[in-house]
Amino acid sequence: MRISWVTDDRKAPSVVEYGKSRGNYTVSTTGDHATYRYFFYKSGAIHHVTIGPLAPSTTYHYRCGKAGDEFTLKTPPASLPIELVVIGDLGQTGWTASTLSHIGGADYDMLLLPGDLSYADTQQPLWDSFGRLVQPLASARPWMVTEGNHEVEALPVVGFAPFVAYNARWRMPHEESGSASNLYYSFDMAGGAAHVVMLGSYTEFEQGSEQYAWLERDLAGVDRRKTPWLLVLLHAPWYNTNQAHQGEGEAMRAAMETLLYEARVDVVFSGHVHAYERFTRIYDNEADSRGPMFITIGDGGNREGLALKFLKDHKSAHLSMFREASFGHGRLRIVNETSAVWTWHRNDDEYATVRDEVWLESLATPKLSMATTGRHD
Repeated sequence: MRISWVTDDRKAPSVVEYGKSRGNYTVSTTGDHATYRYFFYKSGAIHHVTIGPLAPSTTYHYRCGKAGDEFTLKTPPASLPIELVVIGDLGQTGWTASTLSHIGGADYDMLLLPGDLSYADTQQPLWDSFGRLVQPLASARPWMVTEGNHEVEALPVVGFAPFVAYNARWRMPHEESGSASNLYYSFDMAGGAAHVVMLGSYTEFEQGSEQYAWLERDLAGVDRRKTPWLLVLLHAPWYNTNQAHQGEGEAMRAAMETLLYEARVDVVFSGHVHAYERFTRIYDNEADSRGPMFITIGDGGNREGLALKFLKDHKSAHLSMFREASFGHGRLRIVNETSAVWTWHRNDDEYATVRDEVWLESLATPKLSMATTGRHD
């Protein structure tokens, strides 16, 4: 597990002490830290420490920098079942707080976020406030993220490269997965029963690019006899019947969809569009029981509001199984090697109401079938 935190004291030690009982730290690990500048803003010391090896399904208590509060984390299981929370386009609004409250109201093992985290948009102190906002959840369960358009923050005229804050603060295991960039990577979970690929919508993805070559290698290394579940996350959706952001994922779809189809990816999650939409299994704009299910989950609570208008006459409308412009979050519970259940939880006042539910069968199973829908309007 990588522990990341920020201190105003730029000389604070990059040390995490941890153990299995409160206040009893049996192991101490040292990492590194860095700072960055953005106009007149200079960040605090951003610390990263990788601890472990850790036992699965185990609670650890830890302290950062040899001082301050004690935190508690629980490691994911080493086998199925596993429960994943999926949220996109989170932001820092009252709706964000509602979404986070609903997520924290029920246990889960890991959180996946397909881009658009803080909505800092060059206002660097908003990265700090976002860290404080998500700390109660992000300190307790692993958060695995990829970038969205609001992470770019490039100002080439004055020499600010893209993703400076994002790469400094949200360091993902790209090196561990053979990627040259923090903007795309992959990892295994549940003892290798599931493989998750995080792609970058805002870095080069065409055939001949580093990301394309890396994706080819990564997917080729997945043995579906040992890894029955294959998930992909990216920011700009490849299929979308909402009026917002029409066509923005098309170039990436044209470049990479065949790779995902041939690898028998089970689900592709995206954000960007501030609404919820679930498609049937698709390949190349047609229903295909061997293609991935596409789900847009860009309804975490961002400040830009909801994307309210879906297009009834859109060419993909017949492939869209459920769509609604409401804030909320999703959960994917992978039950065993063949079955998983996806639920979308809408924010209804103080309650998280299940509005959509569908069971999936792994495409690694000998019998390929369409997903069966449980609840939708």
